[in-house]
Amino acid sequence: MSLWGNFALGFTYLSPLVGVYSLFAVALTTGGPPSIWWIVIVACGQLLVSLVFGEVVSQYPIHGGVYPWARRLWGRRYAWMAAWVYIWAMVVTITAVAEFGTGFFASLFNIELTPALTLLIALGFLLLALGINFTGTAWLARIARLGLFAELIGVIGVGLYLLIFQRKNDFGVFFDSMGVQGDGSYVPAFFAAAIAGLFLFYGFEACGDVAEEVSNPARRIPRAMQLTILVGGVSALFSFAGYVLAAPNLQQIVNGEVEDPIPAILESTLGAVGAKIFLVVALLAFISCVLSLQAAASRLIFSFARDGMLPGHRWLSKVSPTSKVPNNALVVACTIPALFCLLIFLNENLLVPITSFAILGIYVAFQMVVLAALRQRFKGWRPAGPFSLGRFGFAANIVALAYGIFAFVILATPGSSGSFFEDYVVHLGLGVVVIVGLIYLFAVRPDSKSDAPEGDAIRVATEIRERTGQVAVSRR
Repeated sequence: MSLWGNFALGFTYLSPLVGVYSLFAVALTTGGPPSIWWIVIVACGQLLVSLVFGEVVSQYPIHGGVYPWARRLWGRRYAWMAAWVYIWAMVVTITAVAEFGTGFFASLFNIELTPALTLLIALGFLLLALGINFTGTAWLARIARLGLFAELIGVIGVGLYLLIFQRKNDFGVFFDSMGVQGDGSYVPAFFAAAIAGLFLFYGFEACGDVAEEVSNPARRIPRAMQLTILVGGVSALFSFAGYVLAAPNLQQIVNGEVEDPIPAILESTLGAVGAKIFLVVALLAFISCVLSLQAAASRLIFSFARDGMLPGHRWLSKVSPTSKVPNNALVVACTIPALFCLLIFLNENLLVPITSFAILGIYVAFQMVVLAALRQRFKGWRPAGPFSLGRFGFAANIVALAYGIFAFVILATPGSSGSFFEDYVVHLGLGVVVIVGLIYLFAVRPDSKSDAPEGDAIRVATEIRERTGQVAVSRR
């Protein structure tokens, strides 16, 4: 992969179009138009996280992302738990994107969605992505670039058009809650709408998941991750703002009276033909997003299995001799989301809580890497890859960790539906994943079966500096 192919992979995984469309209605009914500011808040926080990741991947440009980073910064057991949580969060994210994409498909062909049809379309997305991923990295990069163009047209192009030519509301609405808080304080409503930004800004780490398939990865992957955040943030702002300002019935949307507002906004502003064209573009973005997610998840599973850390690791770590991709890991990255789609078919109210679990799991895994990096800094680690923050690295690492804790608190706040299972499904899901992971870790001891290097960040940084002439080699 080139820099642009790698950036396209991360961008289509992050997918501002998918993020904005999927949770636009939820954000407005929960926090009103001011929920747009979560895009800015989360983008700033995740940019700091991407800078920390950039220093790590620049020193360790190897497959798997979160797993090898945590292993080299801390140890095998710590990395095992980080990767275990991350794998489940990723497969649930694949489920959520496939499910949210069914609305585009139905709107494009004027089909009334039923639970059974939703299941079939979601499974179709998963199988289509699997088929493309089987062909190899070259086609993955091509489709990711196509998805990138679809994203940019769909979010920046349409967003600017709506802002300039179809504006029906004033910019002041972004400071108007429009009554979502009822008679109480607006603060709880605003924090409840944070999911709009938190769901949007992950995926940039996928640039590092395929590190061994990228040309000059130590330099290009950090740049690709930062570009993903910056371009994704600007795109999401244009898109979200365009829909809000062009909505002819904004108060009805905020009141929850419009179930799927974006197609209605598009048809009223672009006309029936324009709306259909946009839906085709959006559908390409959703397919590309599922494709990138599936590819990233399979590389993590492969990296994990290659070190003997998973049941069936020999089977999971096999690489196709023709396409050079981990086909068996791809099958797993398709099958588990398909099972979750079946679970949502049985109870459609689980989609939003399951999405919240995916976000929380991703943030847990991310912050385990951020914490491990900070621990190494306290022990004297100075990143030695081509990308380095220098003296600002320590401060960026601390603020990135503080941001992560802030996100945890928001994500862990229980719902208020009155149903214990639906309100606490995020906690229950994370609890089950962590407990099962700990039982397997201490009962089977997969870490003892691996001889992969661990906790060597300081030693490797010293060796890199010696080899590149940054420090004099000690003489004995």
